[in-house]
Amino acid sequence: MPPTVPEPLHLAEFDYELPPGAIAQRPSAQRDEARLMVVEGDVTARPLCDDRSIHDLPELLRPGDLLVVNDTRVFPARLTGHKETGGRIEALLTAPDSDDVSGRQRWKAILGASRMPGAGSAIVFGSGFAAVVIQPPGAGGEAAILELRADGGVEAAIERFGQVPLPPYIERGNGPEAEDRGRYQTIFARERGAAAAPTAGLHFTPELVARLESAGIARAAVTLHVGPGTFQPLRDGPLPDRLHAEFYRIPEATVEAIHRTRRSGGSVVAVGTTTVRTLEHAGRDGRLCPGEGWCDLFIRPGFAFRQTDRMLTNFHLPRSSLLVLVAAFAGRDRILAVYREAIERGYRFYSYGDATLLDPWPPRSHP
Repeated sequence: MPPTVPEPLHLAEFDYELPPGAIAQRPSAQRDEARLMVVEGDVTARPLCDDRSIHDLPELLRPGDLLVVNDTRVFPARLTGHKETGGRIEALLTAPDSDDVSGRQRWKAILGASRMPGAGSAIVFGSGFAAVVIQPPGAGGEAAILELRADGGVEAAIERFGQVPLPPYIERGNGPEAEDRGRYQTIFARERGAAAAPTAGLHFTPELVARLESAGIARAAVTLHVGPGTFQPLRDGPLPDRLHAEFYRIPEATVEAIHRTRRSGGSVVAVGTTTVRTLEHAGRDGRLCPGEGWCDLFIRPGFAFRQTDRMLTNFHLPRSSLLVLVAAFAGRDRILAVYREAIERGYRFYSYGDATLLDPWPPRSHP
């Protein structure tokens, strides 16, 4: 008989009910005070979720382990302006599409307006800062392309007029507050280019990093500029094969640190789903090399993880590519049971919320 072809996975299989009050609207008072659910064993059989704190992380990892973080830096990617008709429009800048030449630069952008502008339309964002629509948004969810024009340079204008790109479920009546500019940025942020924060990294403080180092836990960094591939909603129906591409870079020092960790028997602990996707995309053939490029990998159940031993990650939206990735790593039934347990225990969800420390499921032997 011919081999059985598995049924395609559907987005509805990665859903759960979340009370609106469980969505964290503000960060914890101190970054490392966030709660941490440590998941062990088959939680579908009985709850084995240990309530801890991010502050406890040095006790939960082993000497010789390696934390890999995403050092992308969030820029003020959300612009508010007006169309030629006077109507209000928002633009979330996701990736540059050209260099800045003589105060002009093309950007991919997600637009929000009651009526989308057509090609050639003008948008004014502020004094001396405007855009022309080169390509309107596509019916299939493709980003618009804007040519930004600014006196004194486009990047300077973005810094002046842009706002912190908080996700829409964090409600701020009058826009982001002063606190958000600092707290919606990790302490590892170095490489400017993210339209959203790699949120698992938001929990770290310099003091926690120092304690981790004292405990013999090393740290390395990759870069993935968070964009639509991470936060764009998925369409109902069968899961897609690929996500929107996001730029990544893996330095030679990080590859060397990972190889060194493997040789010594330590675990590679990825901080956040963006780090997981970067490592697994670059090392999908089993061989991790330094380099840069565009990551469009969509990790789904059945994916063979080759670079990630453990994962520190926040609680993610239902029906999102991030939840699908976590389910691929930790088991779909198992992770949905974890989320139900977290809701019962009052954990805070999403970007400013709490976190989980996950081992792969089913368990696998250490590489």
